[in-house]
Amino acid sequence: MVNVGCEHQNHIELIRTLMMMMMDNVMSRCPDMNSNSTSHRSVSPPITSQVSIISGLIRRFCIKLRTDACALSAPSKMFFIVLTASLLCVLTLQTQAENVHGQEKLFLRSMGLSSRPKPSAHSPVPFLLWKMFESSEQRDSCVVSEYGVRGNIVRFIHDEGRLITAPTGRSFYCVRKHLFFNMSALEDVEQLSFAQLEIKFKQDLSHLGRHVFGMDLYRVLKTTLKGVTHESSRKLLRSQTLGHDALASVRFNLTELAESWRQPAKNYGMQLELQASHNLLDDDAFDAKGMRAGVSIPEFSASLVAVSLNPNQCRSRRKRSASYYPPVTPSNVCKPRRLYIDFKDVGWQDWIIAPQGYLANYCHGECPFPLSESLNGTNHAILQTLVHSFDPKGTPQPCCVPIKLSPISMLYYDNNDNVVLRHYEDMIVDECGCR
Repeated sequence: MVNVGCEHQNHIELIRTLMMMMMDNVMSRCPDMNSNSTSHRSVSPPITSQVSIISGLIRRFCIKLRTDACALSAPSKMFFIVLTASLLCVLTLQTQAENVHGQEKLFLRSMGLSSRPKPSAHSPVPFLLWKMFESSEQRDSCVVSEYGVRGNIVRFIHDEGRLITAPTGRSFYCVRKHLFFNMSALEDVEQLSFAQLEIKFKQDLSHLGRHVFGMDLYRVLKTTLKGVTHESSRKLLRSQTLGHDALASVRFNLTELAESWRQPAKNYGMQLELQASHNLLDDDAFDAKGMRAGVSIPEFSASLVAVSLNPNQCRSRRKRSASYYPPVTPSNVCKPRRLYIDFKDVGWQDWIIAPQGYLANYCHGECPFPLSESLNGTNHAILQTLVHSFDPKGTPQPCCVPIKLSPISMLYYDNNDNVVLRHYEDMIVDECGCR
């Protein structure tokens, strides 16, 4: 005979163990439940593995009680009833978590993202992208008028290259920089319409006075030893002179070259050289210690604007009010209902820049007989409601579904920390109908 106190103690210990496993499993599948956590837990084993672990614990518990086929006392039977209910509850939570995770992956895949982005540094959004986003309601969804090309995706790709020659002392007259732009974010279905390199200077060039700088841009054809440059390993793309009247940024069209970069094996990047003119290299341009005096080569940054077209997400823009709201008159018939999606509620606020949320709406309501014109019913739906009126148990009513949807544009960070402006179809329910 097993001591009841020991049996209860075993129950308590097993429940404690199971609850710890359950909580750890749920938290690992829903890492955003802990908003203060700075790192995600490792992914827990599949549900089948969890069941096996729990079943093993139950078997060990039975052995400890020295029962025959788990022929337990009344308290033990009650314990297993509670245990089974708890297990079913946990399995339901796990299934829901997996379904949510699956839906998230499906939506992220439609955005060309391999996983939820985790921006390491929130780089500033270029002014032009903000301007394009703010006017997206009225623009053609398949044309980027700022560049005069077709497209529905605009990416600002940051430079990942390194500085080859740093400006110090008398070598300050020449700065050499390797430029590298990762084009892996472009999907195979995308058609690259336009790519433009922008060299932006961090200070006004008016201070140059009579001094000028030469700018040479090379395409790298093959890799070389660090710091070693062979003319056979690069090809001159552009050469120009910069003076005090130059703009704050210089742009080069690199569409053809960027297209070749979509094959990683062909992407060796570019080299940018800034060289001081002879009048800046006079002796009076340096002080007694050999350091530069007065004018210096300005600091700069580089980025690549890539415009592409995904034909699967491109339709003509249907103009609509930015503040569209479905009617709020109470009714049980099929019509749009209000649904505001706040990206903060799903934990996406750290990588979606704008909008912070939007009015998506949904369709709900009955499709009663007879169908009125306002319910936008098809001929099939009209006949189905007619048959339903005679045989309500054998034939269901038509369903209330979206029949007209509108697009939105989104600004966000991708998996490479690039800022992206992208157009998405069928995101807002405008009208519902019986189908």
